Amino acid sequence: MPLAPVKTTCCIAGGGPAGMMLGFLLARAGVRVAVLEKHADFLRDFRGDTIHPSTLELMHELGLLEDFLKLPHSKVTELSGQVGATRIHLADFRHLPTKCRFIALMPQWDFLDFLADNGKLYPGFDLRMRTEATDIIEEGGRIVGVRATTPDGPLEIRADLVVGCDGRRSTLRAGAGFTVDSIGAPIDVLWFRMSRRETDTEDTFGHMEAGRMMVMLNRGDYWQCAFVIPKGGIDRVKAQGLSAFRDSVVAMSLFLADRAAEIATWDDVKLLTVAVDRLRQWHRPGLLCIGDAAHAMSPVGGVGVNLAIQDAVAAANILAGPLRDGRVTDDHLAAVQTRRTLPMRVIQWIQVQVQNRILTPVLASTARPAPPWPALLFNRFPLLRRLPARLIGMGIRPEHVRTPEVSRARYAESPDSKSSMS
Repeated sequence: MPLAPVKTTCCIAGGGPAGMMLGFLLARAGVRVAVLEKHADFLRDFRGDTIHPSTLELMHELGLLEDFLKLPHSKVTELSGQVGATRIHLADFRHLPTKCRFIALMPQWDFLDFLADNGKLYPGFDLRMRTEATDIIEEGGRIVGVRATTPDGPLEIRADLVVGCDGRRSTLRAGAGFTVDSIGAPIDVLWFRMSRRETDTEDTFGHMEAGRMMVMLNRGDYWQCAFVIPKGGIDRVKAQGLSAFRDSVVAMSLFLADRAAEIATWDDVKLLTVAVDRLRQWHRPGLLCIGDAAHAMSPVGGVGVNLAIQDAVAAANILAGPLRDGRVTDDHLAAVQTRRTLPMRVIQWIQVQVQNRILTPVLASTARPAPPWPALLFNRFPLLRRLPARLIGMGIRPEHVRTPEVSRARYAESPDSKSSMS
């Protein structure tokens, strides 16, 4: 049986990093917002969990950094990799002009729970778990809400603005008929865990050999591993057998030999189908897409989560006032896309260059690779490591919180907040 319709100011579909950050910032600024998350919790493994200095800087600006860093995490101050027999020191974050000069490796569910807990301090924040947006509601050429499924029945949510944060397979962007330009990705990634011993290295690093590449993220008591394969190559990997896959993993990191059996079945290995794409236009009247729903990123550089968060901050900065005043226009939505297009395009261009010029040749090669000569300069001239550190750690055009915090007491007493949901 359909539930009674809900009316709010902004409805956000998707409780990932972009959706949760935008919902928190809008509620903090006095905007009534409903965030829809289809799962019962945020406990999904193998999601992006690299919290970069740009995101940590936002936590500092919000006055939340001290509490945030109390959550379990590990710190990465340098990035290194091994190409064939040569170790390359790629990036050094210790010189960034930020409060935190490191990448924090933190389970994404802890990050999202942290945003949810802080969002709930504001009366306009309405997080609805087990609520999945399935379609848009359009009237007179304008998007006026979404249809959703819940455990208690179907639900309509009407809103002045709908924001699609529902990922690279976005239901809302498909329903709105947006044109998607596929940039292409020649790789897929197999994610799995391996336990970590005290005698293991503490580095977070990548390793390239002929026909293989693996990245290992130090998560304290375990390694989160990403084994890179050619696009569509999962069937060939499985046809060679689980034992052969274990051997390939051990060949990339010999110290894993004593625990290779932890990959017990193919259920322990999760496939990430990599896509790099972007919308030509991120908005229609009443609807905006941000994050992966607007531009799916490659895992190269681990910047996807942080780019999505930057989108959310820019959107909040531009939209909070108009939403609060009931005067959001297409020009405001276009301003979000204009603000975030350059960073997105630059990062995607870099990712494609890395994919096509480095990863594809290595995966196709039968000879042990040698590092390209520019990479050797990072070893010889440590000062150069600051350049990739700045690009990865801060990105292009980093955003800053411009939305004011509305007094919780004053907001709770306002006439608008007392009729926040109906």
